[in-house]
Amino acid sequence: MPELPEVEVTRLGIAPHLQGRSISAVKVLDGRLRWPVPKNLPKILSGQEVISIHRRGKYLLIEMGEGYLLIHLGMTGTLRVLPYSEPLKAHDRVAFEFGKLSLRLHDPRKFGAVLWHPKTKGPVEKNALLLKLGVEPFSPEFSGEKGAEVLFQSSRKRSVAVKQFLLAGQAVVGVGNIYCSESLFEAGIHPTKPAGKLTRPQCARLASAVRLVLKKAIDAGGSSLKDFVNSDGDPGHFMMQTKVYDRKDLPCKACKTPIKQIVQGQRSTYFCPVCQKR
Repeated sequence: MPELPEVEVTRLGIAPHLQGRSISAVKVLDGRLRWPVPKNLPKILSGQEVISIHRRGKYLLIEMGEGYLLIHLGMTGTLRVLPYSEPLKAHDRVAFEFGKLSLRLHDPRKFGAVLWHPKTKGPVEKNALLLKLGVEPFSPEFSGEKGAEVLFQSSRKRSVAVKQFLLAGQAVVGVGNIYCSESLFEAGIHPTKPAGKLTRPQCARLASAVRLVLKKAIDAGGSSLKDFVNSDGDPGHFMMQTKVYDRKDLPCKACKTPIKQIVQGQRSTYFCPVCQKR
């Protein structure tokens, strides 16, 4: 599933091609996504210029004169900028035409989303899908000691395991399954430790680790397990850099102890039993 690094890599890839351009047409090839694509979307978007492209959590926010296009990649979605003449492929769901360029949402499993938030409904941050998201990991609100305080305060009286606490995204967004294992390893925290028992120093290490791991993943083009490719069609390479994820029984890169694998909430977790003591 594309997580924050993959969505950010996508944003960085499509923004230079689309900002300042106007939509000439929208083709809804199959609008049966996680939520139905608005039937009047082609009429709404026709002629509108892309002002900027932002990201909030795993949502891409394409700002236009009259509102925001919200795009979520779901489980298997990708966005690519292609020549208009490029033939459409199976599982292409929506094509946004910009003259000779085409932005295409390719989504085999149809868990993605393409929605519209008009500016007449207020700031896009107030959209129901974005309202309860945690802070952005690279925002001022999560920098330095502020990040530690966010994790410490939001984890109080929480008995859930710290891995599940991070995955929920209500404290800080974007720490998907791969990045949870990697961040907890960097911080030296066992993944089953109750979130409410995190100390302030542990929260400080974890906040720093989250930013470090996510930045490395973005720099590596994200992680490609099955489907993800960036806007140029290239896979991400972060999986070549992981220290614990998908390394069961291989030696820890810090202490040589074999990496362990457990299942938490039906998701695989990887950790070093020596570097991440309970």
